Amino acid sequence: MLPELVRRKTLDDILHTAEASPHGLRRALGPVHVTLLGIGGIIGAGIFATVGTAAAGDAARPGAGPSLMLSFVLTGLVCALTALCYAEFASMVPISGSAYTYSYATLGELVAWIIGWDLILEYAVGNTAVAISWANYFRTLLADVGHLAGVNLELPRWLCTDYRTAARMLDTDGVAYVLRDAPHVFGVPIVVNLLAFFIVTALTIVLVIGIRESARFNAGMVVIKIVVLAFFVGAAIAFVSPQQMAANWRPFQPNGWSGTLAGAAIIFFAYIGFDAVSTVAEETRRPSRDIPIGILASLIICTIIYVIVAAVFTGLIPYEALKTRLANEQAEPLTMALDHVAPQAKWATAIVAFGSVVAHTAVLLVFQMGQPRIFFSMARDGLLPPAFARVHRRFHTPHVTTILTGVLVGLVSAFANIEEMVDLTNIGTLFAFILVCIGVTVLRYQEPTRHRAFRVPFGAWLVPMLGAASCVVLIYYLPPASWWRFVGWLVLGLAIYFGYGHSRSALRGRVAQRTPWPLMVASAGFLAAGLGLFVIPHHATPRELLHAALNAGHAQHSAALIGSVLIVAGLAVSGVCIAATRPAAGTRTRGL
Repeated sequence: MLPELVRRKTLDDILHTAEASPHGLRRALGPVHVTLLGIGGIIGAGIFATVGTAAAGDAARPGAGPSLMLSFVLTGLVCALTALCYAEFASMVPISGSAYTYSYATLGELVAWIIGWDLILEYAVGNTAVAISWANYFRTLLADVGHLAGVNLELPRWLCTDYRTAARMLDTDGVAYVLRDAPHVFGVPIVVNLLAFFIVTALTIVLVIGIRESARFNAGMVVIKIVVLAFFVGAAIAFVSPQQMAANWRPFQPNGWSGTLAGAAIIFFAYIGFDAVSTVAEETRRPSRDIPIGILASLIICTIIYVIVAAVFTGLIPYEALKTRLANEQAEPLTMALDHVAPQAKWATAIVAFGSVVAHTAVLLVFQMGQPRIFFSMARDGLLPPAFARVHRRFHTPHVTTILTGVLVGLVSAFANIEEMVDLTNIGTLFAFILVCIGVTVLRYQEPTRHRAFRVPFGAWLVPMLGAASCVVLIYYLPPASWWRFVGWLVLGLAIYFGYGHSRSALRGRVAQRTPWPLMVASAGFLAAGLGLFVIPHHATPRELLHAALNAGHAQHSAALIGSVLIVAGLAVSGVCIAATRPAAGTRTRGL
């Protein structure tokens, strides 16, 4: 059984499959389009939303203050280590699929399935979080425009938020006013984020029409948001003198290196998106050249922009004033900073709010473009049903998976809470980065003579291992809840792999078959274990979970006990059934 789990697709097999496939994607993108796609994916929610928390900190961690500029540089360097690994892989394997395809060529089918399933989580959850954030900023933009025009354009809150967020929004009397004002059906308040659902639906239609049209749409939004950020910098310089900015930059590190590093961890989200560039390698005219250029150029350009914006932002508002304002109000950081120095300039804050909406739209486009192509690659390898690999006859896009992604993300974003999405996006992205870094080192030894249009500098170990280690450090500081949910998602993925993909893998050749009953039982075991991982109290560490499960008087005893039993029993049954399964005769294991 083990040889089947670590069977690999050779690079030649991967390239031949794409070239011979009747489901070929149209090669329409050049280096400029790819670079703009990377910029569109990177510059988004991070610079417009997280920059305030990164600079001011919160109750759980110190802020970077003016050293936020240094935080961006440090995070950019960490991402550059991984970006170099992505660039080497993309120059050798110019195929749609990103880290999934790279893992299939180096670490085997089971790891490839895990990373593909992880990428589905990363794109879906990240897409959901950005859609919710987009809805918040779009509502603010409408209100600002209405204020300038003397017209009330403010949408009711119950159409722009989720139930749990609405329950926390209290008036001066301690009443949840959003739930009170919402329409009720049988006494239940109707609260749904229709704005988030709307933007996901609109972008799904754009992506079904075609990649070239999507690339042009994205290029236009990239130009707009860079112009808006330039406007923010120019307006700040007009409102505040250089001497005042320099005074606000002191002290540069109000919380020392701990604040700077905490800020770097927070604004890591501002860099998520560059890896989506490699998912369109199969739609790039010269992928071995254009993908490395697009990844590295977009990272360098975005880091320069981030440092400039961070310098201006922290120069506009003193550190202590920033802490006070963010503690007492929920505001968009860049517009808040402009309002601090020029409260009369509503037109300026409206322009920056417009840029924030455009930035979020561009990130949504990249996320929704990347996820269907992961489905596409996995279906082409036989790990998912063939319907997931269908390409539209007219538009030459993976329309089935694009529509499926749009429907699922749209529904979740209409009801989900944004805070629950962020950590899952973080851990999923970092996990993918780790496997890509390891894969570069593995492939250097597996196929040392293969041509690489781009090579990670300083040998096979230094840069990849530094990249992987830096990602491990960031994962270590994530809360327990994100760990439990992430592992639960991966275990649910194993249920699908052993219940369907393992027996129908393209690497089986002619011996692809129906799933044997031991693997069906193993699939059911993984399903039970996955459900158990979502039942247990997620705030608990493993030791606290064991204590709660064994202590009948504990407040969460039932959830801990039931979840733990499902996990242990499910994994035990799955392990026994997998061990009892005989490998099919004739299975291809080339590359081992």
